[in-house]
Amino acid sequence: MTDRQREILYAIIEEYAELATPVGSVTLAKLFDCSSATIRAEMVKLEQMGYIMQPHTSAGRIPTDAGYRLYVNSLQENLDNDGKKKDDSQESVNTDRTAKALTTRIQAQSRADYAIRTAVDSLVELTGNLGLATIGEQLYISGFGGLFSQPEFIQNAQVQAVGKLLDNIKPWLQEVQPNEAINVYIGSENPVGKTSNVSLIISRFRSPYSDRSYIGVLGPTRQSYKRVMSLVRHAGLMLEDIIYD
Repeated sequence: MTDRQREILYAIIEEYAELATPVGSVTLAKLFDCSSATIRAEMVKLEQMGYIMQPHTSAGRIPTDAGYRLYVNSLQENLDNDGKKKDDSQESVNTDRTAKALTTRIQAQSRADYAIRTAVDSLVELTGNLGLATIGEQLYISGFGGLFSQPEFIQNAQVQAVGKLLDNIKPWLQEVQPNEAINVYIGSENPVGKTSNVSLIISRFRSPYSDRSYIGVLGPTRQSYKRVMSLVRHAGLMLEDIIYD
């Protein structure tokens, strides 16, 4: 893959996350200051490599799970140990402000279980995704309304697939025990509900309830991974700091 192809792929992912409609060559041509024909030729190559697809004839392109995976891998390489992106872009500045708001809400809680629930509820509000966390033997979930209002879930089959994933998420976490600073399972990578068209983004953190506690979000594969990954990791770190302070 050339650098330009990679940049076009990332642009498609980010534009699609914001607009929720397939991204066309005209839009990308404006971004890259080149002809639509040039963009279309590069999109054909990306489609042949399996990173993007055309949902229907005459439409623009949307990312595939493989395209998202390439993108997320690049983001994970650029997250430092504090969950911050190693750049000084305006998006990074905005995320830092949001992270401070998240920290303030968590710090206002005097009990560990309240802090965890507050962190989940805050992630729901800040990301528009469904939030979840393990609290001992319990699984706390919040934000169904926001998740199912996303355009990806207008079909009943998609909602059922998400429900199947959530029904099995707790035993799966206990069995697999993801141990990366930030863990991202995209679409068909999910252990159950492989056709649910969602991504699970979770961070492990230490708590008095378990040495393997998790906090994270579940949302459509179409989302702002830069921002959400950073916030989820930050939430996990803040919970550790506050609980063990």
